[in-house]
Amino acid sequence: MSTDGESGQTLRNLELKDVLVIKTTGEDEELEFEVVGLVEDEDHNAFAVLYCEPQDEFVVTDAQGELLKDEALAQEILDDFFVLAEESGAQGAE
Repeated sequence: MSTDGESGQTLRNLELKDVLVIKTTGEDEELEFEVVGLVEDEDHNAFAVLYCEPQDEFVVTDAQGELLKDEALAQEILDDFFVLAEESGAQGAE
């Protein structure tokens, strides 16, 4: 899936297990991030939480795969995601 809008494909919302390739700016490498969570804020804006296992790194995008530029918002979404994941894991263990 392209995030630069140059693929010629119509944009669609990311889904769980989708893989997004993100090109790093410093080292000029491409990393594959898998969608591990889909969340909405109180204003019904949709976001995707993605994880790159080799780098052990999470990123947050909008629903179409554009990286969030607001780092504080991205961190807030990640924090909420981790709380929800922990709660659902605890419920599954009961």
